[in-house]
Amino acid sequence: MSNITESTNCLKSLIVSPIKSRITEITRLRATRVEKEDNSYVTEGDLLVQEIILNVICEKYKESIIISEELKNETLDIGNKDVFVIDPIDGTENFTSGFPEWGVSVAHYKCGSHVDSLLFCPEMNLAIGSNESIIRHQSRVRGLSSSLSMEDLISATQGYEYRILGCCVYNMISVIRGSFCAFENPKGANSWDILAGLNIALEHGLSVVVNNKEYKGEYLPHTQKYCFKIEE
Repeated sequence: MSNITESTNCLKSLIVSPIKSRITEITRLRATRVEKEDNSYVTEGDLLVQEIILNVICEKYKESIIISEELKNETLDIGNKDVFVIDPIDGTENFTSGFPEWGVSVAHYKCGSHVDSLLFCPEMNLAIGSNESIIRHQSRVRGLSSSLSMEDLISATQGYEYRILGCCVYNMISVIRGSFCAFENPKGANSWDILAGLNIALEHGLSVVVNNKEYKGEYLPHTQKYCFKIEE
């Protein structure tokens, strides 16, 4: 993976340019934060990115089902429909605090099978899509989720170098391109946080475990959280 270039990849070619063209407008909304019931933030930037993505997807896939962090998602029978699982801004705490490490995650499923995924960090000009060739690094650094408590960190960080970056999308990109030798969240994450990254990791031959079982690309409903580990 390198800086963004033109791609025939569907989600990448559809979504990256519209978000890039409005990045100044998006980043101006950093301070518009509202605290949600789970004590996390949502900003008008999250909602604008979501609107951009939904407009693109709904124009091309008119009968699709949309699952997004910032929507009131119902429990639906996905049947044979196109399903898009979206995190419009992953790492909102980073975004609203002025860090560039925030990202966009989109996964596309059809009839319960994975079709395409996108991981995109707009301010860092980094994007990786499904079936995309990358040059991988070699690293002994392991990534951890920022959701861990101090007690969790003390018990988890014996014998390795770790990084906590506060953005699952950027962490996923890092382990996929080999800047991390592993990335894990033993506390649990939502499907919109992880589906795109898990599938792109599989495409690059990485070992992926979800809830202590080998993950093979199956659809993960948004009704629960998932512990996971990705490693070489």
